[in-house]
This record gives sequence, C-alpha cells and structure tokens, in this order.
Amino acid sequence: MRLFSATLATETNTFSPLPTSLAGYKESVFLRPGEHPDATPLMCTAPLWVARRAAAREGFTLVEGSCFAASPAGLTNRTDYEFMRDTILAELKAALPLEGVLLGLHGAMVAHGYADVEGDIVEHVREIVGPRSVIGVELDPHCHLTLKRVRLSDIIVLYKEFPHTDVVERAEDLLGLVLRAIRGEIRPVMSLYDCRQIGSYPTTLPLMRGFVDRIKALEGRNGILSVSVAHCFPYADVPELSGRVLVVADRDKTAADRLATEIGREFVSMRGRTAPDYLTVDRAIDAALAVPGAPVVLAEPADNAGGGAPSDNTTILRRLLERGVENAALGPIWDPIAVRLCFDAGEGARFPLRFGGKTSPASGLPIDATVEVASLKRDCWQSFGPTKVPLGDCAAIRVGGVETVLIENRTQALGLELFSNLGVNPRARKILVVKSTNHFMAAFGPIAHRVLYVDSDGPLNRNYARIPYSKVIRPIWPLDAETNPGLIL
Repeated sequence: MRLFSATLATETNTFSPLPTSLAGYKESVFLRPGEHPDATPLMCTAPLWVARRAAAREGFTLVEGSCFAASPAGLTNRTDYEFMRDTILAELKAALPLEGVLLGLHGAMVAHGYADVEGDIVEHVREIVGPRSVIGVELDPHCHLTLKRVRLSDIIVLYKEFPHTDVVERAEDLLGLVLRAIRGEIRPVMSLYDCRQIGSYPTTLPLMRGFVDRIKALEGRNGILSVSVAHCFPYADVPELSGRVLVVADRDKTAADRLATEIGREFVSMRGRTAPDYLTVDRAIDAALAVPGAPVVLAEPADNAGGGAPSDNTTILRRLLERGVENAALGPIWDPIAVRLCFDAGEGARFPLRFGGKTSPASGLPIDATVEVASLKRDCWQSFGPTKVPLGDCAAIRVGGVETVLIENRTQALGLELFSNLGVNPRARKILVVKSTNHFMAAFGPIAHRVLYVDSDGPLNRNYARIPYSKVIRPIWPLDAETNPGLIL
C-alpha cells in the first residue's frame, strides 16, 4: 500500500494590509520531501507526521511531499501559490501509483485568482490519482467548507477544538478512515449542511463545549465515521463563507443527511450565544484591577496575528501607560525594527524608542518612550500543543510598570514561553495582555485567575455586520435577519 502526503496552508484575511509571498512561507514552514522534523508536527502538517509514524508501525509505504505553510495574512500572490502547488503536484505524479493521499491544508487560504485554493488543490490531485485513490483532507474549523472540495475528496476531517488542541488526534482519525477505506472496510459518503451564519465559537465556553462533546460521542456509532463543524473564517470575502456541518458515514447517505440536518439545526439555534462578552479597553482595565487575584488575562482578538492582523496595535498598551498601571505585561507586538534597535542598544540599556503602530491606521499611533531593555533572546519559539511556533529574535522592554514583548516573526500569543523566554514570569503579573482570539486559552487559561476579552480598535472587527463583504453569498446571519439553512450535499 502506497500513500502520499503533503501540506500547503495559510489562513487568508482578504482585508489584511499584509500581502503573503514565498518569504512568509519560508519564515514559517518551507520543507522539501523528507525534511519534516520527526519530533513534532508543524502548522497543518499533522497528517504527514502521523502517517510517518503509522507507516513505520504498520508497514505501508508513505511518500512524503513538500510542506509549505505561512502565518495568517493577506492574499498569497498567484505566482508563489502556483509554484508551491505545482511542486507538490509534480511530487505526487512521481509517486504514482498510489492507493491514498493525505493532505494537510488549512481551508481558508486565498490566492490572487483563486478564491478556493483548497478546492483547486484537491481538483488537481484528483485528476492525477484518478477516481479510485482515496483522498483524505484535514482542515482547520476556521475554513470555507466549499462544495468543490467536499465533492472531490473522499474523507474530510476538521479539528473540533478552538483552541486547536486536537490537531494530532484528528489527523489520526483521518488516517485511520483512509486506511479502512483503502482496505474496503468502509465506503465513506459525506453530507454537508449549510447553516448560513458567520460567528465565533470558542470551545472553552460552556455552550460550545457541550456541543462538541455531544458530537464526539456520535462518532463510531450507527455507521457514523466522523462529524465536523466548520466555524468559517469571518475575515475573508469569499462566496462560500459560512458555518457548515459535515457528516461522514459508512455507505448510508440517508443517515448522514439526517444527522447533518439535526446537528446543523442545533448549530443555527446557538446563534449569538457562543462568543464571549467583549469589554472596552478602559472597562477591561478597570475590571482587571478590581479582581482580587492574579493574573488577570486580557485577550485582544482585534489585533490577533492568527486572524491576519499585524499585531502592532498600541491602544491597550497606551492606556496602561497613561493610567500608570503597575505589574503588567503585554505581548506580542510585532516590530522587527524595534527588536533590532533593542539588540543594538544591549540588555540593560535605557534609550528612546519608537515601537508599534507601524503597519496601518488600525495599528494606532506608535509609542514614543524611554525604554529599559529588560531582556534579549535570539531564535525564540513558543509552544502550541505539540508544535513549536517560531518567534525569531525577541526583546522585553520596560516602560513604567509595564513590560512589553517585541517579536521579529509575526504571530499571536500562544504559549507561556512568549513571556518566559525573556525572564517575564506570566504567573507573577497582575495583568497579562495577550494578542489572540482564543488559542491563548490552551496555555494561559490554566494559569489565569480570570480571563477578560477586549474589543480594541484593532483591524479584526468583532461585529461582523460591519465588515465590508462584497462577494459573500447572501442571505447570511448576522448580515441578514432571515436566512435559508439546509442540506447542500
């Protein structure tokens, strides 16, 4: 038995001022066949990583293709996307014949000229391997679960958790189903229910926690092989932006349709009740200071690099400084120029520095202050589940009672190492400000005395009705009061 696996992934914010080129992939994940590290999976590479281990254990042949992945930002330019896609396709052709293909994709990648990158990739893969090879795809739940990619794949599995702590487990599910399909033990059929809604669905909050737990309990019973919920990625103006439910069943399409409809209707009934409450900047600071315990974590989704934001907005930091708040830490602020200047100045130096507020009007004004370089470290990383996310060179600077972590590689707050790399103990701070939507909860949630969510003036508007969509198929909630949810496959 021969399987092929490769990755091409990013999450594209079509409103982002940050274009994505090959340089962004080379900064994150840019690996040719055989170069993937054995220790841990990287961004969207879990299918390859899991299959490598299973091949050694079970005796099938895995042909490894290239792995390309970039941090979320704007559209990938057409030439670079086609180069990476065609590289993988050439490797696929060279690997023939194949019984199966495992693709680690994101699901919300957009390139110039390609609104549905994943559909384009799967279409080309199907043309090469033919109708009998089993194509399995792992996607992020913040994806556009398009009809094209569902029709052309045999099995699609999405992560269930947000934060995405189950990437490896879902890759194991996918591989297991693909192997069973190749062996003829199952014949997968898929049903897709379109909920016609845009929303945010953290699974750390009670409503979504219970919903996901019920879904997981359905798998492996009565012929149901897998159930996935696509949350959608709200910051992409593409036609098939929408929350959708995907059910994979063994042979019984009627059963898959029935369950997809049942789960889809429940998901629709939860509209407007799944996201946390958001506070204004000053109300959040007031609330944090009033909490008797520590640390109090203030999350800033509006400037989350994981959603394509620059992560250099200064509004919360400016208010902390103006109000004289003590024992606070904030991170990350993406500012490679400021990082370099801090290294030039040296650890312990005090010097005038302009930092943050560089990328766009939504970044706010830069901070001008005399800073103390509290700590410097090169080639840093932070953990996110089993993966290590590169931060590049980092500097911790101190202004008044606030320490700020400046990073070279743009990314969101994920692991405690973001602070501890630089000697900043996150457990010892009264207030921790993290630029992240909900992925921070995997590491920061367990140490937080309380978590508050802040709606700053960053570029990722939390009110989706205010986002200037022009390509999204209407009607859709919350842009429209009346919608028409239903089965579409």
